[in-house]
Amino acid sequence: MDEPILTMEEREAINGGRWFNTLSPSLRHDILRCAYVKRFKDGDLIVARGEPPNEWSAVAKGAVRVSSTSLSGKQITLTYVEPGVWFGDVAMFDGDQRTHDAYAHGPTTLLCVSRTDFQKILASHVELYEALMRLQARRIRTLFGLVEDLNTLPLRARLAKQLLHLVRSYGVPCLNDGNETRIGLQLAQEELAQLLGASRQRVNQELKSMEREDAIRIEQGGLVIRNRAALMRIAEAET
Repeated sequence: MDEPILTMEEREAINGGRWFNTLSPSLRHDILRCAYVKRFKDGDLIVARGEPPNEWSAVAKGAVRVSSTSLSGKQITLTYVEPGVWFGDVAMFDGDQRTHDAYAHGPTTLLCVSRTDFQKILASHVELYEALMRLQARRIRTLFGLVEDLNTLPLRARLAKQLLHLVRSYGVPCLNDGNETRIGLQLAQEELAQLLGASRQRVNQELKSMEREDAIRIEQGGLVIRNRAALMRIAEAET
């Protein structure tokens, strides 16, 4: 059976990735040359906590839900890896076990590079070391920003910032109104609450408040952003 290949849309997501498209053409070529495609159905386990680091991956379609399990056995969502974003490189370097579980959120396509090939690319492209250092620096800045927001901003502002991030990454224009944008990532309010470290009830209250202000619309299938400028004002009101 032929190995799966990326669709045109999936290839565009990889090549258009904010980090990947800063690499030199020769480095991008060598990464893509040894990469292989994996497809997952919604809810499939991609990698489990404690597994050895075998692959470096990028999301080409869908999303990867990174989660941990509490002592009581409850799964807690920490983040979603979006199309064009690479992950797993930390474990490639230190060789330690995977620290979290990763699941496909919706039909998901990954572009993967084996650890052996990853090390070969590092050996032939010194550029990759510096590029990965920049990637880690950006992640650390983002992490510090999230910690700061958690300690200084009210839930209302943090929720607005999260919705703005989701609409940038997964926004789909509404056919019946070009000014409105649907968040294409299907998130239950419980999952949204976990991302913010809040209860589902409090997140629901804030969403309904934003809906009354015509900033968003809550639908059965998810959320529609009606007024991005209004969301930005909410996000910046307490900063």
